Amino acid sequence: MTGRTLAELGLDEAPRDRPLTYPGAWPADSGLLDGDRLLPLGRLVHDEDRVPVLAVGSNASPAQLQHKMAESGVTGAIPMVRARVRGLDVGVSAHVSRLGYVSASPVASPSAVRELFVLWLDGRQLGVIDASEGVPLPNGNFRRAWLPAPAVRATLADGTTLPGVHAYVNRHGVLHDGTGAPRRHPGERALLTELLAESAELRELFGGTPEQFCARARADAALCGRGTRLFAERKWAVASGLERYVRAQQTGSPGSGSSFVPPSM
Repeated sequence: MTGRTLAELGLDEAPRDRPLTYPGAWPADSGLLDGDRLLPLGRLVHDEDRVPVLAVGSNASPAQLQHKMAESGVTGAIPMVRARVRGLDVGVSAHVSRLGYVSASPVASPSAVRELFVLWLDGRQLGVIDASEGVPLPNGNFRRAWLPAPAVRATLADGTTLPGVHAYVNRHGVLHDGTGAPRRHPGERALLTELLAESAELRELFGGTPEQFCARARADAALCGRGTRLFAERKWAVASGLERYVRAQQTGSPGSGSSFVPPSM
């Protein structure tokens, strides 16, 4: 099928390769990611041995997803379903990623409505994404949580409202906007420009421009750790409001039965 490769669709650039493009290019509509192609999607709900995982950052970038799966040797198509999500907004993770950017993280926001993507992942795919977010690690940056409706309502194009979705909640919290409210992620270049303008300490660590920030962060995992600790020490981080949904769970297969129910992990 011609015209459906990620390159042809302009979706082949991964934020892991160009951090300032974070969260990357998202599809215009729902589709089936199959290798380096994004194919038409026949149905929106996929509850046979798959779980719905909400993507608020680069997990909605087909190129980033493709890279994660290929790096782990995991094959198989991934349904990417566009959804209108109420009760949740896109905040800023209170940690510096070793990939060179400051990533997005979900925050509770009862009045917010965002257009996001739900990924329907099988057990192996879920394990890959969990690992990429640090879920299996005791000090990993994210924990996976089940966000139930009606607190978080994900409504698909056919009117289906999911009973809940999984999402990755940052264990460091999220950055606030100076008033104590979570800061919204405006895109990486704009975010880093704002953060560096606000903090001489960040400029000392990472340089004075977004380009310098990304280059230094990608080259030095210890420096990323120092930046993350700076967020905490200066009390620039607040709770996301989703911590109560985080519970201890192991990675791996989502279990049997309908994936609308959070798996027993």
